[in-house]
Amino acid sequence: MSSEQHPSSEEPPGALPPEAPEPSPSAPSAPAEGVSGRQRLRAGLWPPRVSRAQLIVALLLFVLGLGLAIQVRSNSDNSALRGARQEDLVRILDELDNRTQRLEDEKQRLDDQRTELENSSDQAEEARKQTLEKERQLGILAGTVAAHGPGITLTISDPSGAVEPDMLLDTIQELRAAGAEAIEINGVRVVANTYFSGDGGDLKVDGRKIEAPYEFKVIGKPQDLEPALNIPGGVVQTLEKEQATAEVARAEDIVVDALRPAKQPDYARSSSR
Repeated sequence: MSSEQHPSSEEPPGALPPEAPEPSPSAPSAPAEGVSGRQRLRAGLWPPRVSRAQLIVALLLFVLGLGLAIQVRSNSDNSALRGARQEDLVRILDELDNRTQRLEDEKQRLDDQRTELENSSDQAEEARKQTLEKERQLGILAGTVAAHGPGITLTISDPSGAVEPDMLLDTIQELRAAGAEAIEINGVRVVANTYFSGDGGDLKVDGRKIEAPYEFKVIGKPQDLEPALNIPGGVVQTLEKEQATAEVARAEDIVVDALRPAKQPDYARSSSR
């Protein structure tokens, strides 16, 4: 039995196997890989390559960001009301209600003024029209304006000169009673103060001499004027008794254009105010 001891085949734990190769100092590759990655990243980012889709997306993002910024600022402006007390909010609401009521009252006042002006304008225009119409009517009665309309013509022939002034006056009164509105005799306008003078065959109207035949132009309703002259015992029969003749003719349009000068009264004044 040999006393020579052989090394045991068991190795203590943690010992490296003799055959394991030692790491080479030139082996580290991580640093090389890091440098290569940065270079590749730099090469991918510069020069920049931008497509149309990327530009559209960037523009949309910018608009969205701008809208968000505006919204945030608007919310910040209302922060004073958001943080106000309930009493302050009630007071502000009351002031707004009062302001609205004042504006409504001002609007109503302006509407009332406009309505008043419109009514006043209409009344003034209507008054002006009525005044002009009244002036025309009074002018016809006073003989200062010409007139025309339906009526009759009365022609009185007096070959013997038997017609007296009172007969012509009776004729005028009968015509006025029948509704005559304008009368002219041989170019002389008959008015309220018309008078007849002279003797048979030598008659005057308002101082102006007229000769037979005596022609009356009368404006009025023919259906009323003609029967008024032809009634029994009326103008026509009276004239016929004096050997005079009277002819009445209706007409659709009679023109009475003999005028009287407008005179200003010496003492009378209008009492209207």
